[in-house]
Parts: sequence; C-alpha cells; structure tokens
Amino acid sequence: MDAFYASVEQRDDPGLRGKPVVVAWRGARSVVCAASYEARVFGVRSAMPAVRAERLCPQAVFVPPDFVRYKAASKAIREIFLKHTDLVEPLSLDEAYLDVTEPKTGFPSATAIAEDIRRQIREETSLTASAGIAPNKFLAKIASDWRKPDGQFVIRPQQVEAFLAPLPVAKIPGVGKVMQGKLSALGIELVGDLREIPMEELQRHFGSFGAALYRRARGIDERPVQPDQPVQSISAEDTFEHDLPLHELAPTIRRLAIKTWEASRKTERVGRTVVLKLKTSQFRILTRSHTPETPPASLEAFTDIAVSLCDRVQQPEATLYRLVGVGLGGFRERGEEVSQGSLFEASMPDATTSVDPSLSPEGTSFGA
Repeated sequence: MDAFYASVEQRDDPGLRGKPVVVAWRGARSVVCAASYEARVFGVRSAMPAVRAERLCPQAVFVPPDFVRYKAASKAIREIFLKHTDLVEPLSLDEAYLDVTEPKTGFPSATAIAEDIRRQIREETSLTASAGIAPNKFLAKIASDWRKPDGQFVIRPQQVEAFLAPLPVAKIPGVGKVMQGKLSALGIELVGDLREIPMEELQRHFGSFGAALYRRARGIDERPVQPDQPVQSISAEDTFEHDLPLHELAPTIRRLAIKTWEASRKTERVGRTVVLKLKTSQFRILTRSHTPETPPASLEAFTDIAVSLCDRVQQPEATLYRLVGVGLGGFRERGEEVSQGSLFEASMPDATTSVDPSLSPEGTSFGA
C-alpha cells in the first residue's frame, strides 16, 4: 500500500488531501508511524522521531494513529487478495506476498492479476497500491518499490541479472548501514560487485549471512509464500516521556508483561523464551533473554523472569533508558516436546545481545 496510514487519514478527512500529513503523536518521545507523500518531499520518513519530522516540515498536519481504521482497511484489502489466490502471506497491515502461479481467476498473467488487484483496491477502498511482479519474494519486494506510488513493475526471469547488477547493495534485505560499511570496506558498493566475490570469501567475512548475500546477488530466493504462518513471538514495548535508570523500570516491565501474556493466550502455541529489550538514552539497543527448562506457566512466572533479566544488564549505574520492551518467543505447538538432540538450545538457554541502533528503528517489534 502507498503511505498506508496517512492515505487512510487523507481518504477519511478530505481536509487533509494534498497536505503533508504525519501519522504520529506529538511529543519528544513519539516516532512517525507514516508520512504522506507530500510530507516525504521534506524528508519525513516512518520511524523518524516526531520532533525531527516537525523540524523538517513545520507545516505538517500531525494526526494520532487510529489502528482500528487501519486494520479495517487492511482486512478489506486482504479479501481482494483472496479472490485471486489462497496463497497470501501478510507481512504487516499494508504489505503481503501473493503466489499467483495457479490463480483462482482467469487472468492470463501475473501482470494482469496485479493490475486487477490494484483496480479493485482503488474502487473498493479509495486507496492506492503498488505491486512488484517477479519470480520470487526477494525480487518482488524490490520491484514493488520501483514505481511507487500507484504503479507496478515487472522483473521477468531473463531480466534478473541485468536488473540487479547496478543496484546498491543497500537494496538487499538485511544490508543496513553497518553492513553497508563493511561491504564498502571490501570495495563492494553495487550488487554487481558483490556477484564477483566467491561464496567462500563472503562466508569467511560474514558467516551464514555471507551465503545469503551470495544468493541474493544472483536473484536466488527459494522461500515459498506461506499463508497462516504460526506465531513465533509476541512483544510489547513502551517509550518513556523521560529517560529512567534501570532500578525504576520494574513497574513498566510488569505492565508490559501483562499485555504480552494476555496476547499470548490468544494462540494455541506455547512460548518458551522470555525477552527483555532496552534502549539507552544513546539509542543503543540491548536484549536479554532466558529460556527456562519448562515454558512459563503463569503470568506471575513470566513476569518474574522478565523483571529478573534486569539483573543481567551489566551497564554503568548512571545509564538511562528511553524504552523497554517485554517479549515471549520460541513458540511451539502445545504438547510438542523439546528435542533432546537440540544442542543449540541445550547449551545456550540464555542469550545476551547488543544491537546496532541503525538496524532497529524505534517502534519495531523484536524477536519476530
């Protein structure tokens, strides 16, 4: 979808049409959920601090998000998808993969199906969408951004190598600013440059991600479209109005634990790993996790583990935190036993991670 949240706001309030609209609460700790194309001209982007968006575009109209309306619009769009194929894999409220190898409708090509889907979305919801048509997910994702807004782009199998070669490596999913810097240090700026590097060398520098880079540089992506994916993780997080020291976080952790636990009760699967996420006042992201021998069986047990993870945050006492999150991950089917042969889980029940802030914009859920 094109600037989805902002477009819904402009659709429902004619007075906002043609104006720079920023979907966000005002305030020093708020982040932008979405920006209309009129606001993007000024450099406003999603996940940007709202105060920065206001500096970039003082004339912007700030609208608080209304996820009830966004979910309703998303549901209507999903129904349009399902008229064409049952193989729909939602990524978020405003994005999905569709496999139309065997369509339910009589259209002659994927291009024609995409055109009809976009037409139906426009007529039935008064919103616009862009589409990427390609042999696999990775390429379709890139193509979907190529003709935004309200357009579509096709990458045919015989065009893949020529299309990818001149693209900057940042177009490859997972290549953020830090990875860009590492690749640049090796003289790799474009996908074509990356294609010249043997897999063994990429793996030597980047481990398993090196193999993924090798495949993506060649347009290889064998992941199927997977509808109805099982829950892998559930989390809730909150940004404070003022930075707080670690010893004052327990009340918020307990409140977020309640939200996460209640959400986890809506699935038949059972979560095993408790995760605590922290963001310092310097925007450094830390996570601490623990996988007990048996999954947390109650809210109290879950909350106690989440709070206790603070004891493993070995940061200077003066460190202040702007955000805290609580998650439950490692979901399995109820009654499914843990494999005794899983050496990774047996040897690593706990995890400690420090994440570069450029890879985790504020508001992004974790553990998914």
